[in-house]
Amino acid sequence: MREDGFTYLELIIATILLAVLAAAIVPVAAVGSKRAKEAELRASLRTMRTAIDEYKRAVDMGVIGGTDLELGSEGYPEELKVLVEGVSQVGTPGKKLKFLRRIPIDPMTNSAEWGTRSYQDEPDASMWGGQNVYDVFTKSTATALDGSKYSDW
Repeated sequence: MREDGFTYLELIIATILLAVLAAAIVPVAAVGSKRAKEAELRASLRTMRTAIDEYKRAVDMGVIGGTDLELGSEGYPEELKVLVEGVSQVGTPGKKLKFLRRIPIDPMTNSAEWGTRSYQDEPDASMWGGQNVYDVFTKSTATALDGSKYSDW
């Protein structure tokens, strides 16, 4: 008489094979997760830098002026929140020009706190001079998949 089913040895071999395959997938999933965070970081930096550039362009074109501009700001916003709150447009009282809906969350630190550089700071400065916001960077000290530091992006 023959009974259908698996022997104990076959079940152990199948379990070992599944464990080996699962162990091979875990590092791939971790790299995929890190790659997705890096893509989100690049997109957030691009969004904020574009908003800063649009603010500067609006100042240079004369759309923003008057009391909204601080002396010595070189035409850049005083803080990141100015891009969200908006500024008054010349010739249209009560109407605000906004450049961001919200400050993006930094995917590496999970906060809305970004490192900033002013126009007067050195290009690689890690401390903000406080005059204006010329550039943004992540405060994360981690290393990217390509070996560079996230804060250098």
